[in-house]
Amino acid sequence: MLADLVLKNRSYRRFYQKHVVELETLEDFVNLARLSASGGNVQPLKYILSCDPQKNALIFPHLTWAAFLKDWPGPNDGERPSAYIIILGDREISQSFGCDHGIAAQTLLLSAAERGLGGCIIGTIQRENLRTALEIPPRFDILLVLALGKPKERVMIERVDASGNTKYWRDDKEVHHVPKRSLEDIIIC
Repeated sequence: MLADLVLKNRSYRRFYQKHVVELETLEDFVNLARLSASGGNVQPLKYILSCDPQKNALIFPHLTWAAFLKDWPGPNDGERPSAYIIILGDREISQSFGCDHGIAAQTLLLSAAERGLGGCIIGTIQRENLRTALEIPPRFDILLVLALGKPKERVMIERVDASGNTKYWRDDKEVHHVPKRSLEDIIIC
């Protein structure tokens, strides 16, 4: 059921790094994203796939992890993603990408959840450094990076408390807690 996939699809930031994600699996995910909605059916997105440890090592240092966890610089070696999908916007097709990359990212992560994998959408990227490291041509805007792998952490959904604070946190057992607003708080009649 879709509801089950949505509940499994959390932002995982620690993984079993040695768990192999095959290139064919990443291609399957992108194929579903390719079939998803695109504003005006322009289809301006392109993708870089990585499940190679050396290529992954080129990507990792250019990403910022979990802004609310100030004392956590990101996953340690052994807990890093075993795969990445970089979503690019091709400016030779369009100068604007609307929400296409958000639709694609959600489709990719739901695809991962269906296969027992998890991931995290990363938007805080050292884009020019990543462009240089991977020799990404200038015609492509780096829009998002999806970190993927077999999740090594537990993520719990919590209700936003009376203060309205939506900041996520980790408890002393390293369980990641994510406050979500209630349905009553977000529907305006």
